[in-house]
Amino acid sequence: MKTNRVVTEPNLEGGLAARLEHPMMHYKILLVTTGILLTLGVVMVASSSSVFSYQQNDGNSWALATRQLIFAALGVFLMMTVSKMHVDAIRHWSTLFMVVVGILLIAVLIIGTARYGQKNWIEFGGPFRVQPSEFAKLAIVLWGADILDKKYHLLEQRDQLVIPLVPVCFVVLVLIMLQGDLGTAMVMMPIMASLLYFVGAPRKWFLVIAAAGLSAIAALTIAAPYRIARFTSWLDPYADAQGTGFQVIRGQQALGSGGWLGVGLGGSREKWGTLPEAHTDFIYAVVGEELGIFGTLGILVLFVTIAIIGLRIARGTNEAFIQIAALGIVTWLVVQALVNIGAVLGILPITGVPLPMVSYGGSSLIPSLVAMGILMSFAKHEAVMQSAN
Repeated sequence: MKTNRVVTEPNLEGGLAARLEHPMMHYKILLVTTGILLTLGVVMVASSSSVFSYQQNDGNSWALATRQLIFAALGVFLMMTVSKMHVDAIRHWSTLFMVVVGILLIAVLIIGTARYGQKNWIEFGGPFRVQPSEFAKLAIVLWGADILDKKYHLLEQRDQLVIPLVPVCFVVLVLIMLQGDLGTAMVMMPIMASLLYFVGAPRKWFLVIAAAGLSAIAALTIAAPYRIARFTSWLDPYADAQGTGFQVIRGQQALGSGGWLGVGLGGSREKWGTLPEAHTDFIYAVVGEELGIFGTLGILVLFVTIAIIGLRIARGTNEAFIQIAALGIVTWLVVQALVNIGAVLGILPITGVPLPMVSYGGSSLIPSLVAMGILMSFAKHEAVMQSAN
């Protein structure tokens, strides 16, 4: 079986290329990139949610922005804490984290609260609630990377490659689908597939996994009229412009009205009740309206930067855990960003997936920031290893 372990390449000499080869530069780039995305996200949540917040919170236009700022502060604290942890400590907690998330995924089916046809929230009173499926993305990446690393020299045996990773991934995916959360399921499938791909699993497996996953999503879509409506509105939003196609149309109009430079921060017209979920699923549309094409392209550049640095971290190590986990995190964040942006642009159906580190919501923001902290920890670890050599 072909594996994907890559040896560290020698540093290039001279200028920018040499500096980029140093893992601490990777750490700094990740820190700056995350800071820019997070700052932009908090600012855009404040702008896009102001009208909705005023209506829902007794005239307080900044209620949601304040909560997002609290989520961001907690997320940054956890990110910096994790970035200082040794790789072995991260691995040590991965199994317990997976167990806790698994329990929460079961609990949400029993005591969870349904919103928009999805029973995926556990309420803690007031505005505080948690969506376990968001934490499951990080849990499956870390636990899967740890399991595959421990069995790395046994992966030539198909049963060692399959068990326990594939059954656990299957159970997690089923639990998420039972919640009705097809958007998260669409993101989870590439994450799970990436864990197997990066250790050289046969490619025909992925055809089977993709076929089974898409069949399950299609069956659940057909079973729920509102999901069928979302799909048909994607195919032709103007067929029901005031109904199922309304959100797609208003999102595209917001993007189109921004031009190159946008109408100015806070100047969005669509956030005045005409664009549903302006501060969550469709915040990218408000970015386009207020900050223009430069703003939307800027977000894409930031995610591409995270992907490149994550891939460079994976290429620069001989440790399978770091390699698999880094590539899994990159797959998660990039795929989720593309699914969100694709829905806003009308390229993909609306799935309710948030834009990582930009959309409103602590359940999405906090695990994303912890994942960035883990990438930073990997970068620091490689810097120490290079210094030792």
